[in-house]
Amino acid sequence: MTGLNPTNEQRSSGAAASALAIELVGINKHFGPVHANKDIHLAVKRGTVHGIVGENGAGKSTLMSILYGFYTADSGTIHVDGVAHKITDSRHALALGIGMVHQHFMLVDNFTVLENVVLGAEDSALLTPTLNRARGHLKDLARDYGLDIDPDAIVGNLSVGQQQRVEILKALYRGAETLILDEPTGVLTPAEADHLFRILGKLRAEGKTIILITHKLREIMAITDEVSVMRQGEMVETLPTAETSPEHLAELMVGRRVLLRVEKGAAKPGKVLLEVENLVVTDDFGTPRVKGVNFQVRAGEIVGIAGVAGNGQSELLESISGMRDQKSGTIRVHGNALKISGDDGADRARSAGLAHVPEDRLRMGLVTKFNAWENAILGYQDSYGEGPALDISAARDAAREYMKKFDVRPADLDLKTANFSGGNQQKLVLAREMERDPEVLIVGQPTRGVDIGAIEFIHNQIIKMRDAGKAILLVSVELDEIRSLSDRILVIFDGQIVGEADPATADETELGLRMTGSHADNVETDPGTLPEHETPVDQTLVEMSPKDNSGRDTN
Repeated sequence: MTGLNPTNEQRSSGAAASALAIELVGINKHFGPVHANKDIHLAVKRGTVHGIVGENGAGKSTLMSILYGFYTADSGTIHVDGVAHKITDSRHALALGIGMVHQHFMLVDNFTVLENVVLGAEDSALLTPTLNRARGHLKDLARDYGLDIDPDAIVGNLSVGQQQRVEILKALYRGAETLILDEPTGVLTPAEADHLFRILGKLRAEGKTIILITHKLREIMAITDEVSVMRQGEMVETLPTAETSPEHLAELMVGRRVLLRVEKGAAKPGKVLLEVENLVVTDDFGTPRVKGVNFQVRAGEIVGIAGVAGNGQSELLESISGMRDQKSGTIRVHGNALKISGDDGADRARSAGLAHVPEDRLRMGLVTKFNAWENAILGYQDSYGEGPALDISAARDAAREYMKKFDVRPADLDLKTANFSGGNQQKLVLAREMERDPEVLIVGQPTRGVDIGAIEFIHNQIIKMRDAGKAILLVSVELDEIRSLSDRILVIFDGQIVGEADPATADETELGLRMTGSHADNVETDPGTLPEHETPVDQTLVEMSPKDNSGRDTN
């Protein structure tokens, strides 16, 4: 199916003769002294899902931005359907059938889905006829690819997963035959990720070409046909996914052996450092999101909270950390009740020995217009003085040490934080909070958008804090992360703690049942099956595993 963009007619008639949808030859790109892409060669076969993996700063997004026309290569050639092109901007890329869904969506929140899709692709000076024609085409696209969404919905009211579907619809509406997705599951719930993988499967079955940038090796192994590995701006290797393994890919990415599992000894819980009692928290509209929650976290243990996003985890973390007032209940640190209501609640929580890594680093963890050193002391600036008495030299020294220890790249104290990759922004937040030696650490999504080498480092740092006698409360949408890091798992559903699990014995089926409100203790379930309304974690990944010609799994 083709889009309504008339420039699709500019595409080469030689497309059918080429087995390659995209070929990049000798691509080089410099940003000042930084050689971001070094003589890159990449061949992507038509009608396949091609993965690109690498650490943060490896050059993946730069390379795809060149393909999409955001950047112009210093040298090299881009072949689309076997024909060489000099792609000058994103409109040119779209005219050649290349679409891109960015990690941070390019949508207008107060526009409808339909208005966002046609924005920039109007085929008439009169908007109403354009919208009417687009409505019918969107209906066809939604039916063909499982992208069901209300065209009249306001985008700002949609979930993250639904907004991502709007971005995919935008690209397909413009006639994209090759679709680039940059870290597409980084902000999705497991259910939303499952739906995305079903969409990708349909796109591939229809002959579309998918280029998938991700740091999640499990996804690479499950849904790609080939995978290319980049390291420090260079293309290290491209190989069939069926002929590799997560361990091999991780070693190629980092240049050394990487442990993909968390190695830790048994916890040695001590006294209670964090206690939550009968906590009730409402959202911005006054609706209860945390409903009478009780739990404790002891010194020397990690308590993980597992649940489908939107079941009160965010409000729980925000309340404990002083960012959101509780309606009722008590939060105690070291046995002392925290008075954290009001605008300075977060300051009082920090003073009590509690540090917080927020789930959304851009909205709550950083000021992106600030330099790196300023964000490295954000929330703790009073310890360096006030106003004219601020000891900038000491603050910069501390920031330099944090960035070195957490390998924040580039190690530029004066770089605007907006110009760091998402993974390096996350490491900056983690360094600021963890290096303050808190008694209690509240962590939301610790490795969101972080590459494989940094994940290993962050996990080790969390374990070291536990072993040093700190109390850690962990929330993550990565169920594997919850299971591997936690000493105890609390399951949250609809704002309530509905169960506790031992990570050593709990499996994904058990946790999945509890996370969706079912009581596994009262349900006799074959481990290989689930009730009709349930979806096992990663089932879509299994369904989308590349097959050989006999239909057998090749991974």
